[in-house]
Amino acid sequence: MEPPECPVCLAAYDGDDAVPRVLACGHSACETCLARLPRALPHAVRCPACTQLVKFPPQGPASLPKNIDLLRLCNPGPERADRDRSRRGSLDDDRRVNRELFVVKTWSDQFYAAWKEWILPYDALSVEEDRGGDQRDFCYKLVGRIGHVDSGLLSMRCREKQEISLVPMVSLSNGNQDSSGFRFDYVARVLTCLSSIGEEALNELALILRASLRRQCRLCQVYGLWGNLKEEVLYLVCERLSGQVLQVFGELPQFDGIDGNNVSKDWVSNFAITGMEICEGLISLHKQGLIAGCLSFSCMKIDEFGHAYIDLNEVLMLERKVSVVAGKYVSDGKGIDNKELCNIFHELLESDALVSPEVLFELLRRWDAKLDDSGSSHLIGYGSDVWVLGCMLIRLLMGAAFPGETWSMREEGDSDFSVLYINWLENVGSLLEKKVTLNFVSLRLVLLECFNLDPQKRPLITDVRKCIRELIVGYQCCNGGIDEEVVREDPEVHCLTFGKLCRMACKSSDAWRKELHGSEHAGGADNQNGKVGVDKELVEGLSEQSVKCKDLRGHLDSITGFAIGGGFLFSCSFDKTIQVWSLQDFSHIHSFRGHEHKITAVIYADGEQQLCVSADSGSGICVWKIHSPMMEEPLKKWSEQKDWRYSGIHALAYSRNGYLYTGSGDKLIKAWSLQDCTLSCSMDGHKSVVSTLVAFDGVLYSGSWDGTVRLWCLSDHSALAVLGEDIPGSMSPVLSITGERHFLVAVHENGSIKVWKNDMYIKSAKVHNSAIFAVSLEGKWLITGGREKTINILELSGDELQVDIRPVGSIPCGSVVTALLSWQGKIFVGCADRSAKVYYSGK
Repeated sequence: MEPPECPVCLAAYDGDDAVPRVLACGHSACETCLARLPRALPHAVRCPACTQLVKFPPQGPASLPKNIDLLRLCNPGPERADRDRSRRGSLDDDRRVNRELFVVKTWSDQFYAAWKEWILPYDALSVEEDRGGDQRDFCYKLVGRIGHVDSGLLSMRCREKQEISLVPMVSLSNGNQDSSGFRFDYVARVLTCLSSIGEEALNELALILRASLRRQCRLCQVYGLWGNLKEEVLYLVCERLSGQVLQVFGELPQFDGIDGNNVSKDWVSNFAITGMEICEGLISLHKQGLIAGCLSFSCMKIDEFGHAYIDLNEVLMLERKVSVVAGKYVSDGKGIDNKELCNIFHELLESDALVSPEVLFELLRRWDAKLDDSGSSHLIGYGSDVWVLGCMLIRLLMGAAFPGETWSMREEGDSDFSVLYINWLENVGSLLEKKVTLNFVSLRLVLLECFNLDPQKRPLITDVRKCIRELIVGYQCCNGGIDEEVVREDPEVHCLTFGKLCRMACKSSDAWRKELHGSEHAGGADNQNGKVGVDKELVEGLSEQSVKCKDLRGHLDSITGFAIGGGFLFSCSFDKTIQVWSLQDFSHIHSFRGHEHKITAVIYADGEQQLCVSADSGSGICVWKIHSPMMEEPLKKWSEQKDWRYSGIHALAYSRNGYLYTGSGDKLIKAWSLQDCTLSCSMDGHKSVVSTLVAFDGVLYSGSWDGTVRLWCLSDHSALAVLGEDIPGSMSPVLSITGERHFLVAVHENGSIKVWKNDMYIKSAKVHNSAIFAVSLEGKWLITGGREKTINILELSGDELQVDIRPVGSIPCGSVVTALLSWQGKIFVGCADRSAKVYYSGK
């Protein structure tokens, strides 16, 4: 026979290292393990064998009695003793392996943790309509500090009334499953939308968000994600800078040529500073592994200190301008020929949409897969932005956009694009040679090199910046040993113009504009029938199941409680009746009548007999037989001792030890024997009305209007602990409690909830704006309802160290919610307007 062993470390008992000590529940464990067991409460511990909460002496486990009978059976050999010590040494590892895991939802806990901090609250933005012009325009601002993001790189706080810009990303699902009224929570809708856009878009979004947090990156700050529930659009919220590069730089003086004699030093310095700022903006972008691909002067913004920043909103939306220009030449499935390609390039130059040839070719292939790629077979890289930089600097030098005569088809309308491109480059060089002389010669040569058809032969941005700086500090100083940090070409570089976010922004923008202004304002190839903009896969429903609702009609007054047992649902009401319903089809089966006062509580007792027990505001208690045939009259009936100062029974609970517990207005908890209906004892400790009771795992939990939750031992009805007294904050009355094996949740009159796990306080949260009258917990799902006339569905998720309270959805009700019960995925709801409903999922 195997000798008896400790249920914790599995070591055989002995009189030295593993002394068996007897707990109040009757189970034994070795003294060493009992000393190491975690104790959330000072004078109580959970038995490792039955998990019952029992008293624990303040002197430690050594003061508990030894189990002499077990010691007599123990005589371990040396091999067994060595094995026991090894088991005891790995005790902590065994506990970690046996931890309970939470069920994975639509998105994982890791996904939630990664993206939650980037979701801005719905009320974080204010919208102001600009009525100054003929067209409808809006100005969005932050209404205050919207949160705190700490990535280890930058602690970001948003300024109050910060003006922002919105990048439309994707349409939000409306969150309504069906006519039941169930609606997913704002955060849950945004997370579900994010989880559906695909790994490519998520990786790109994460790359942009990380880049915007870095101080050295000249990308306008990205504050996070915001869902506009009215427009059903998910936006990327970005910083909005009002300074324009051309406005700051000013207009070029009127003269025939630029040299050191007829150009003021102020203008040269202004040009050099502006040019270097543009270079710095692109260099900082490249350092983050990003390429713009498409730029215009509207994308370059100036902050209050004169530094140039790249506006992400403008970059993502610039592809739309390219698509509008290209869309005029793509129709009826015809391909883009050489002449149309040249016209597109010319039109983009004049519209200030600066796109290098290799980027343009790649963009056009989206509309025409048969496009001849002989014009550009070069890879897109940092050199693509060098081409754009050259265009911007020439624009600053010339004082106007590229003149139309620099690009001319002449008589070579059918010529190859590369031939016309070389002609255009010669025209640009001739124009620069006439306008730019003397000290600008080196800059002119570098600018012409920026337009080389091969991106690999274009100069580095740092080389361009050197030439610009020469205009201020002189050639000798520039070669004086200043080290330039060169951004090396990275094969993993990401081009914003070709990213998934850019395509999503254009599509979402079309749908958004069409809904606001009508179809005539929404152009582009993505507009087809009706509301367009987002792939079907992005707006799929949040669940394959739908939420259904069924009315339970029968009560004539406010519903006060539910109970389930024996295959039936019991509901009690102020109308002094208890209605019995079938759990199969929710049909009405029977009515119990016998109370003389308003019924306040009902429970199911599964002892030797299956019984239904109810209590009323007049301190009356009724026991009902639920076996067929059911009777209208109670099986047993008695009353507590009445006191005119207090208002009857408020709560009921039942324990398998055969006791019925009542919580009353006289601040007492009474234990009654269901066999003879006699009072066994009274538990005193609360300072106000005992409003709620629940019994599980050998412990009776009681909540009171005094704001505390007390724990009582079911074996001897002694007090174990008090929860809530040491928690900071106001002692708001506890109106209801619920719990399962690991969790205990209390809801309060001020709309907050408090959560304990394994008897240890975890956290509190305000989930309603007013009193919460009812709560139910099933697994990880927490359902609350109260004066706000809304049922909130929350998820308790996390691990042993931390628990998170996540709002999932809500169900609007037409009246105050007074009773709740969750059972096997169904939610039973009772309201003050006598209505009772059951919500369940159906395919």
